[in-house]
Amino acid sequence: MDRKILIITGDMAESQEVMYPLHRLQEEGYTVHIAAPTKKVIQTVVHDFEPGIDTFTEKLGYRVEANLAFSEVNPSEYEGAVIPGGRAPEYIRNDKSFNEIVKHFVESNKPLAFECHAAIALIPLGYLKGKRCAAFWSLEPDLKAAGATFVDEKVVVDGNFVTSRAWIDHPEFIKEFIKLLK
Repeated sequence: MDRKILIITGDMAESQEVMYPLHRLQEEGYTVHIAAPTKKVIQTVVHDFEPGIDTFTEKLGYRVEANLAFSEVNPSEYEGAVIPGGRAPEYIRNDKSFNEIVKHFVESNKPLAFECHAAIALIPLGYLKGKRCAAFWSLEPDLKAAGATFVDEKVVVDGNFVTSRAWIDHPEFIKEFIKLLK
């Protein structure tokens, strides 16, 4: 049986938050598809910190092929999904097909991993109310306003949700996601 995972993203996703799950899950034997608003090569970005700058900086990262448009995704084919952070979550949350994909994973209780700024894509859907979530520190007020509990830890598992603060937490984040998949 082909075991499949979906990465749900778009242009300006954080590069490491796309590439590390992609490669790590492939190492575990999963077929991993990347879905974006349209089927195309997406542009990722690198978020990093520079001395003297109060927040992260952004540089162009890798170009990555999105195998599917959101509208082409049949979420029932996938055992779990990953939503990378970066700036992509800010605009993919407005896509009706994205919302339907996420709804499937939430309602079917399949593992859904999201990190850094990805929580911002789930907030309007109401799925974070009552949940404990790790995220990038600047999202604390957004999570609280959504009725979630912000947790400043490397990884938080709450039901079928696996969350982390950023790419620096990948070893713990992906390990817990893989545990839920098994």
